[in-house]
Amino acid sequence: MKTIAYNKNAGFEYFILEKYEAGIVLEGAEVKSLRAGNCNLKDSFCLIRNGEVTLKNAHIAVYDKAGAFSSKDSKRDRRLLMHRAEIDKIVGKINEKGYTLVPISLYFSGSLVKAEIALCKGKQNYDKKRSIAERDQKRALDRQLKEYK
Repeated sequence: MKTIAYNKNAGFEYFILEKYEAGIVLEGAEVKSLRAGNCNLKDSFCLIRNGEVTLKNAHIAVYDKAGAFSSKDSKRDRRLLMHRAEIDKIVGKINEKGYTLVPISLYFSGSLVKAEIALCKGKQNYDKKRSIAERDQKRALDRQLKEYK
């Protein structure tokens, strides 16, 4: 399993509750661009409309050697492939409790490109400050352990 892109911002902005694996519908030139590592998930999110999950605002760079048959829009909407039961479960939670669906990473599973999406709840400013403080404490502890050895 080779990771293509990871959304670092999602862990800071949201509490991650449940993770799901989804296939993604791509064009051939987009797969070649992903193999080169030209992808960014920073501002991307997922929508569920008409029973389909859509990945929005994910930047997959246009493959420069693709020619005239590649799509020119690098931030186009891409359809995610999931089982109906999973989609219904996610829709129920999103409507009931106000959660959101965020892509965490893109990776290769064999020759297929998969997206890891997560059901998340947004953090408040005080939660973000707490996570920064915990990260700083862990960093300081690691430094002290390194000096001790």
